Amino acid sequence: MTGDSTVAEIKASGGTAFGRPGRCPRPRGGRGDGGAHRPRVGLVVVLVANAGGGRGRPVDTKASTFGPMLLQPVTEMNLFGTVYSCNAVAPIMKQQHSEKIITVSSVAGTAPSADGGYAHYGAAKAAIAHYTRYLAQDLGPFGITVNCTAPGVIATGRIMATVILGSSNRDRAELVALRRLGTVEDCAKVVEFLATDLSDYVTGAVIPIDGGLVRG
Repeated sequence: MTGDSTVAEIKASGGTAFGRPGRCPRPRGGRGDGGAHRPRVGLVVVLVANAGGGRGRPVDTKASTFGPMLLQPVTEMNLFGTVYSCNAVAPIMKQQHSEKIITVSSVAGTAPSADGGYAHYGAAKAAIAHYTRYLAQDLGPFGITVNCTAPGVIATGRIMATVILGSSNRDRAELVALRRLGTVEDCAKVVEFLATDLSDYVTGAVIPIDGGLVRG
């Protein structure tokens, strides 16, 4: 889903939204530029730090061989982007109290692949999960909850084209207890829970959304 389509969906449901392209790993003035949006949106109630992604192929990203050309952009997109986004809104949220931050890790950040491939991505996602735990302790006294989701194999267009089609003939759903791949709706439901008062006493948690995946 693109930024434009997200804005359109929010407006169609009666909400107010605007989109602004940006590069999360490039904070303005060293602080991020989230504060620049405050006059337009008023309160910042929920942050979902979802920017990220991978680069390269598993065979080219083994733990002992990948280099800076892949490590740097993936770490910037995932870890740096998450940290700078959280830093941008934290001062605003501290003044408001009782707000929500949701970060996005991956099952790749909780368990390694069997062949040691995509290690740069897994390491960045593991760092996000642990950063979330630290941030929860930091912001808890201000009434702010901070939690992390860790999606498994989610059947997005990119995953289906780059991961599923490039894998072995084995059905990836066979590795999932529920015997199906995840959907974006599966992820959205958990994010919705973490963004509402249903999760007011949940913080510092890393929640897998993987259908009971066994990585192999």
